[in-house]
Amino acid sequence: MNNIPFKGIIAYPITPFDNSENVDIPLFRKQVERLVSSGSHGIAPLGSTGVLPYLNDEEKEAVTEAAVQQVNRRIPVLVGVSNLTTEKTIYHAQFAEKTGADAVMIIPMSYWKLTDDEIVTHYDKVSSKISIPIMAYNNPSTSGVDMSPPLLKRLLEIPNVTMIKESSGDIQRMHYLRKELGEEVAFYNGSNPLALAAFAAGAAGWCTAAPNLIPQQNLALYDAIQNNDLMLAKEIFYGQVDLLKFIVAKGLPRAIKAGLNILGEEGGYLKSPLQPMTESEILELKILLEKIPTTVSV
Repeated sequence: MNNIPFKGIIAYPITPFDNSENVDIPLFRKQVERLVSSGSHGIAPLGSTGVLPYLNDEEKEAVTEAAVQQVNRRIPVLVGVSNLTTEKTIYHAQFAEKTGADAVMIIPMSYWKLTDDEIVTHYDKVSSKISIPIMAYNNPSTSGVDMSPPLLKRLLEIPNVTMIKESSGDIQRMHYLRKELGEEVAFYNGSNPLALAAFAAGAAGWCTAAPNLIPQQNLALYDAIQNNDLMLAKEIFYGQVDLLKFIVAKGLPRAIKAGLNILGEEGGYLKSPLQPMTESEILELKILLEKIPTTVSV
């Protein structure tokens, strides 16, 4: 298999719930189909946007199966399989592979601070139990674990670990990754406000929840980068950056659900303890969406 199965805009669907806080699989399928139909280059269920830590095993399995089945091989599927224990991470990674996922994403999750050696062993044990690629995900703001560039380099020595998603917000790390790792290893931007800078640093893709709300603007940015049209890329990016900052600041699950509702799409409910955005926040989001340019220059 190609070591870099994902390029471009990798869309993160939310996990919608009904008013009894059960996962709404029919609505989830509808939302995934919308992302596929809008032109996203990949789908990544069970990330931060998909509230992975709030789901039990059965819910994770149901979401994984629904995503893979709905996509039906039209574009690659990257499934989040992270868990506190190595045993459970292996279980969900094997389930994702058996279901038909193209790759899995793993972020270190812990209560006690993990050492670098513990993190390397964790990834190595998971890798030994599956054959599909692994994306190592660094997001210290959610996991509490900041994987340094040298640690990420160690992880890439493990079979199957072929991709890095960097969400620390440090653009210099992306330049380091490109310089140290070369073209054969893909790194991905996970920090929405750094999308333009990350592509300029050589990111293979942008992992983002934004396509739920503004898919064409996200795709246009990627196309402009691919065409080496930096002036157009800047125009497109700065037309959406305020919205990108807002949805991160307010919490992706809350903001994306509210945004879908504003757009006339069904966003579903949240799972406790998460609560919907306030009326003033929803109004602010509505104003930001209305300011997004509906067309872009070509």
